[in-house]
Amino acid sequence: MKLTRQKHAKKNMGFYKHNFQFREPFQVLLDGTFCRAALRNKIQIREQLPGYLGGAAQLCTTRCILKELESLGKALYGAKLIAQRFQVRNCSHHKHPVSGSACLLSMIEEGNPHHFFIATQDQDLANKVKKKLQTNELVPEHQKQSIVQLKEKEGLAKQEGEKRRKRKRAGGPNPLSCLKKKKKKTQEGQEPSAEKKKRRKRKRNRVKAEAMQSVQKSEEE
Repeated sequence: MKLTRQKHAKKNMGFYKHNFQFREPFQVLLDGTFCRAALRNKIQIREQLPGYLGGAAQLCTTRCILKELESLGKALYGAKLIAQRFQVRNCSHHKHPVSGSACLLSMIEEGNPHHFFIATQDQDLANKVKKKLQTNELVPEHQKQSIVQLKEKEGLAKQEGEKRRKRKRAGGPNPLSCLKKKKKKTQEGQEPSAEKKKRRKRKRNRVKAEAMQSVQKSEEE
């Protein structure tokens, strides 16, 4: 399963690198849920994440995420220590911090000009990011059509109205099956029908001979 995910990630990374100028080091924004999951599963983010992405990565977070982790107290203390090791990217919430998910969504608005990746275990946040992608809010208007065409070309998205598999047309009969079957021959090289006739004839002659012998015997007596 891990190998399959890595192949899928590699294919996606190649698509964005070649078509939308995503370059190393990749800018990865991490939230508290990702840091907590890494701590729980003993994952070395700095070592393992670049290998998953297939290139060097800059691990980043925001002030809003750090503020959120701090407000959650001891339960997220370990995750906060991990997040504090990353670079802090400026967001627009200096005076009025917002939730970590809201902050990350704001960081990828207006076409995601800084080419951020988001690392999260928050399924609700992941769904919102996907929804943004589906409504093309992250992509400039002039690139919308090109994305659809490129994804179809690279096999990253299913084409609408997939072509149904063509049914095999019923062909003509097998020419070999149309050939007349050769009649089986007996060991003597005669056809079965002729052999049967010969046996019946011998049987009739034998019955007739036995009848004649019976008549002659009765006359002698």
